[in-house]
Amino acid sequence: MIYNTIAFLFQFLPIFLAIYYLTPQKFRNITLMIGSLIFYASGSGWYTLLLLCSMLVNYLISKTMCRFSSGQFRKGIFIIGLIYNFGLLIFFKYTNFLIENLNHLLAVFHASIPSLHLVLPLGISFYTFQITSYLIDVYTKKIKPENSFLHLGTYMCMFPQLLSGPICCYGEIRPQLYQRTVNINLFQEGMQSFIIGLGAKCILANPMYSLWNNLSVIGYDSISTPYAWLGAFAYSFQIYFDFAGYSFMAIGVGKMLGFDLPQNFNLPYISGTASEFWRRWHITLGRWFRNYIYIPLGGNRRGKWMTIRNMFFVWAFTGIWHGANWNFILWGLIFFIILTLEKNVYGKFLEKTHILKHLYIIFLIPLTWMVFAITDMQQLGIYFTKLFPFLSSEENYTNTRDVLSALHSYWKILVPCVLFSTPLPSYLYRKCKNSIICILFLIAIFIFSIYAMMTQTNNPFNYLQF
Repeated sequence: MIYNTIAFLFQFLPIFLAIYYLTPQKFRNITLMIGSLIFYASGSGWYTLLLLCSMLVNYLISKTMCRFSSGQFRKGIFIIGLIYNFGLLIFFKYTNFLIENLNHLLAVFHASIPSLHLVLPLGISFYTFQITSYLIDVYTKKIKPENSFLHLGTYMCMFPQLLSGPICCYGEIRPQLYQRTVNINLFQEGMQSFIIGLGAKCILANPMYSLWNNLSVIGYDSISTPYAWLGAFAYSFQIYFDFAGYSFMAIGVGKMLGFDLPQNFNLPYISGTASEFWRRWHITLGRWFRNYIYIPLGGNRRGKWMTIRNMFFVWAFTGIWHGANWNFILWGLIFFIILTLEKNVYGKFLEKTHILKHLYIIFLIPLTWMVFAITDMQQLGIYFTKLFPFLSSEENYTNTRDVLSALHSYWKILVPCVLFSTPLPSYLYRKCKNSIICILFLIAIFIFSIYAMMTQTNNPFNYLQF
């Protein structure tokens, strides 16, 4: 079950909220945990048992570590917890990838390993990082282990952010698990945030996916250079409004339940450097890598070369985390190179410019998204020769009728995509947040979103596959 479905909007959510509000406050965590497990089981089936096992194992490991203030045994228990959490993630997410690459090597000996055809459990990348952050914080004594299995389980599986984040640290959620407020003002704020996110997904992201998907249907070798660039911008808008839309909806549902979930996006496309872009994009994931990989490795405290080494590990892990394919590893390493160059070569120059630094991001980020989007390396090469025809020695005939046709069909969506990537809409929204005009605007967004859900092919959230 996902947010942009009739089943969620008109069946699960209203029924759950009614039961949740009727439940006495001290029992609401039970209601939330049961509702979250039903939500997860509706799309994951037996993999719900895997989620429950992760809750139980991490609860027991954290309690066991608590009995030992220091020593090798405490460290050993902690390592067992890490092996369990990341072992499951690696098994389900990377086994097929490893077997596929081993079979390429074994082909020389006319041998092969049978593929396991594993299906990735929904949300495993996100809930693994979330529960691992809890385990690390307990081990480093930043927080005390949770005595209540119910509270820890609710933190791990609460349905607003279970499948695609935001990735929350236990320290910021724990007080809200014990005491939180539910009132009409929070419900109204949550509903507004949810509708904005729903509109971003259904009205903006889904049509951009259709535009992007048309290119693969036509075939990358058959498109013109202008159409290739339009496709790159379309995918950039699609992945942004898709994932930011999910985060808005997650934060909105969280508010309806009395939770204050952390911000996950902050207008990343207005950035002037790639460093700033990653401070604004998927904020909670960047925070996780900074707090649990970059800083423990030494951060920037041990000189330039050690800082570069630490950045390499962070971006290698970032690429691998996003998917079991070589293009994701390449994507992570490209950002490592870009950020290293910004930090050591041209970053200070960019910060002094005004227009140039924004043009740099406007053209750079869509190029990196193409590496992210196209998993077939041969097709990726073809696409880049279309973006930059001078890279190919072959004669490249450009027929711009394809891009003119696409612009004719999609310009009414492309213009709002550009507009809603800027601070202007959020500025106007804050100015007239509770006015009748704003309320009517939100109602219109909701109606158009429902219409889009009923007329478009259902497009699941992009990050569910990660």
